Parts: sequence; structure tokens; C-alpha cells
Amino acid sequence: MKKRIINILSNSNYESRKTTSNLISLLSSKDFFPTTTFDENAELTICVGGDGAFLKAVHKNNFPQIPFVGINTGHLGFYQEISPENIELFIDDYIAGRYSVEELKLVGAEVFTKNRSYILTALNEIVLKAQHSKIIHINVYVNRNSVEKFSGDGILVSTPSGSTAYNFSSGGSIIHPSLDVLQMTPISPVNSAAYRSLPSSIIVPGNHIISLIPEKRYSNSNLLLVDGSEYFFSNLKKINLKLSNKSIKKLLFSQDSYWDNLKNKFL
Repeated sequence: MKKRIINILSNSNYESRKTTSNLISLLSSKDFFPTTTFDENAELTICVGGDGAFLKAVHKNNFPQIPFVGINTGHLGFYQEISPENIELFIDDYIAGRYSVEELKLVGAEVFTKNRSYILTALNEIVLKAQHSKIIHINVYVNRNSVEKFSGDGILVSTPSGSTAYNFSSGGSIIHPSLDVLQMTPISPVNSAAYRSLPSSIIVPGNHIISLIPEKRYSNSNLLLVDGSEYFFSNLKKINLKLSNKSIKKLLFSQDSYWDNLKNKFL
């Protein structure tokens, strides 16, 4: 009989360690084989912690196709549907197949420098800013159509599932994860006699290409944030962004959890 392996990826806080220990005991009693390292042959990955732990787990393991489910021992936990006190119910529901599989879309960026290009992927958002918190000027195109010359702190491009994160804090809209779109949100846009920038976010079809071309002076003073991780590229020319061909799968145990999360986390 094939071993039913389950990955348990956890952060290091006390509540997470205690929850992980409880999970290992309960899963083992149900004839599963839990492991706290990532096994590519696992049927499920359980992420214990908050949204930061979830993001770290998907990035560290290169956006695997093994489904994820989150147990929330953090503060916000928008990706973390299960509470620690409901672990036994979660395991029973999983065994009985009482869940659906949700596909979370990713944003992909191709970064062009003077000599080569790089591919970056994010679950929540990718942000282009200037270093040292300076203002940045960016020429913005959608499918090669000039949209604006942006001036401000930066431009954020988020996925639907990431719309409730940095995007929402920057005044962007909340978008349901089922929609195949990206959201382009200005961060502190400048509107003056000298500069005119769109003050609100734009919803862009996921198969359209958003091109961000910083002015030449930022080719060596740029900062790219990919789900919070910082990158710098020398001789930066252009960044093309669109919905990635990759995605990750997340188990959903309640069809109402998204709306419950919105109300409980933000109101």
C-alpha cells in the first residue's frame, strides 16, 4: 500500500511548534506519514503559522503542485483557513473528502537588464520602487499602449488573492480569487502642476502585459519587492508582468471562508 505522506511546514513560534506536535500525533494515528521536511511525494502540505509562513513555504519549494492547507497560529492568516482547535475536524473532513480545491493564481515578471533577463514569480504582489525611499518616475504600458508616466513611491501589481495584502493597504480594491485579472495600484502617486499620475488602481486582464519602464536614472537605484523579498537589478531596463502560467492549489473546507475572512480580518 502506498504511503500517505503529509508535509508539515511550520514557523518556529511556540504555538506553531505545539500545533505541529499535535498534528504529527493525530495524523500518525490515522495511518498517515507526517514529515516536517518537504517531500515531493506527499499528497498534501500543511502550513502552520501566519500568512508569512505560507508565503515562505510556497516560495522556498518553488510553487509546488502538491495542494496546501493552512493552520493559523499567526495574527492575520488570510491563507490559513484552519484554527488549531479544529485540527481533528479538519483531519476527519480531509479523510472523508469534504473539501474543494482552489487554484491560486500567481503573477510572473520578466525583468530585463542591459545584458540579460530574469523571471520572478509572486503569490501576492510585485512592487517596483526606487531605493532609499526616493520618488520614482515610471513609464507605464499595457499591451504596448502608453497609460501614464507615473511619479510617486512606486507601482504595485497584485494577484486577486494578494489583493487583500499590501495592495489593500495601499488603497487598492479587494478582488475575488476566482477572477483572472491583475491589479495595478499606485503607491503615494504625485499629483501637482509638474506631475500627473492616476490616483487609483487599474484592473487589467490577466493575459495582458503590464510594462514598467523606469526612467534611466533609476536603472541602478531600483528596488523590486517580490512578496516582500527585496531585489536589486543593475542596468534595469524594463519589467513585463502578467498572470503566470504557474499556480498553486489550496484546499477549501468552507465555501464561505473567503467572506468570513474578509469580515473577521478587516471589519
